[in-house]
Amino acid sequence: MTTQAPSAPAPSAPAPSAPAPTAPTPGASAPTRAGSARSRALALAVLCAGMLMIILDGSIVTVALPAIQADLGFSSADLTWTVNAYLIAFGGLLLLAGRLGDLIGRKRVFIAGLALFTAASVLCAVATGQGMLIAARFLQGVGGAMASAVSLGMIVTLFPEPGERGRAIGAFSFVGAAGASIGQVLGGVLTQALNWHWIFLINLPLGLTAVLLAVRVLDADRGPGLRAGADALGAVLITAALMLGIYTIVGTGEHGWTSARTLGLGALAALLLAGFLLRQARAAHPLLPLRMLRSRTVAGANLVQVLAVSGLFGFQILLALYLQNVLGYGAAATGLAMLPAAVSIGAVSLFLSARLNARFGERNVLLVGLALLVAALGLLVRLPVDAVYAVHLLPTMLLIGGGGLVLSGLTGLGMSGAGAADAGTASGLFNTTQQVGAALGVAVLTTLAATRTGALAGAGHPAAEALAGGFRPAFAVAAGLLTLALLVTAVVLKSPRSAGSAGSAGAAGQPVAPLL
Repeated sequence: MTTQAPSAPAPSAPAPSAPAPTAPTPGASAPTRAGSARSRALALAVLCAGMLMIILDGSIVTVALPAIQADLGFSSADLTWTVNAYLIAFGGLLLLAGRLGDLIGRKRVFIAGLALFTAASVLCAVATGQGMLIAARFLQGVGGAMASAVSLGMIVTLFPEPGERGRAIGAFSFVGAAGASIGQVLGGVLTQALNWHWIFLINLPLGLTAVLLAVRVLDADRGPGLRAGADALGAVLITAALMLGIYTIVGTGEHGWTSARTLGLGALAALLLAGFLLRQARAAHPLLPLRMLRSRTVAGANLVQVLAVSGLFGFQILLALYLQNVLGYGAAATGLAMLPAAVSIGAVSLFLSARLNARFGERNVLLVGLALLVAALGLLVRLPVDAVYAVHLLPTMLLIGGGGLVLSGLTGLGMSGAGAADAGTASGLFNTTQQVGAALGVAVLTTLAATRTGALAGAGHPAAEALAGGFRPAFAVAAGLLTLALLVTAVVLKSPRSAGSAGSAGAAGQPVAPLL
């Protein structure tokens, strides 16, 4: 399952065929083995703990939204901004935060992000009005972007060997799945047993512990400094483009895809993005080196991720709505019902993905994972109004375990062009495309489901039938997005090496196949 953290949406992790180690850039910290396996394991645990808190928060908030709405008097339209404010800040700042990590030190950015996220969580918990909660959620998004953007880059430098990296990021992906599943259950329990304020307060002890451990365990890295690559104009252009783009996407549910507002803001976001790319082609120290996008492997992996996450994250939201609004499940029961999917993803990520990637190659494993996801969502196209969980839903939950193969393979391929000096940038780019995919998936699929439901209700169908009838075509489109991701993988992501070598296409220091 994907999550907002992030997006997570649902959790992503690299695989063993990621970049070979390169000589560090002057001023940047080199991957060191002096700390031995124990110290690197402790560092990985801290990174996982920080991401666990961010992913946990995303899924907890989702199930607590009805309680927040009732307590603070949100309208249905305004309630979405408790999620949208976070998404806009998180998705808009990932690329900039990743580059800052490369320049001033990834440890500094990671710790600052965790500290800000924790403080903003406390502000969310004590919020007494709508404006305060939305502003605090925006700050949470800023902190989450800072911590998330550099995490994968830190893992790349901590574990330069392909086999070690595959196992480390399998564990990272497992933690992501665990955070999603725990959050869904814990959010329902805390909201029902106490109140919604506690879903944010739980971040205080987690955040303080993670910050203290990060200060002690993570190796210091200075980076070359802002003067070595502070592309201020590029930073303004890409941040504005991403924030405006995500703002436009999340507003389509209220304003429609063809409204003057959507088309105008979308055109402005595209213009800002074009200006950013032009700036990167000419800047002496670009925020995003365009050589990354010229890599067939890196560009293809990020495109596949947009498609796959769109389908997966949209599926997660739609299925939660189906369970509660059609089958009548409560918040805690919904979390428990979706738990097998998260457990399946986590188990595959932890125990299978690294081994399979090393033996068969990331592209081949990615194809299998995507095929499993297409089958999983295809089963929901004929989902009945009176579904029996064990018959109609559990098979899908188990097949969703293919996401563990998809997320690990995609991240390994997406990070394959990263060297020691730009691992944070590659990580920020990969996380950015994940958030764009999540926002697109939710906007497209929920709008489609709502439109179809409204048409059926207007034709006189009972409420439950109309809702189920709206979800079915949305599930079909989600399966279609994953099918398209499968086709792009087959056509674009052609491994230049044999599966037996665990090397990565486009590994740092090696030639990469051009996209065009």
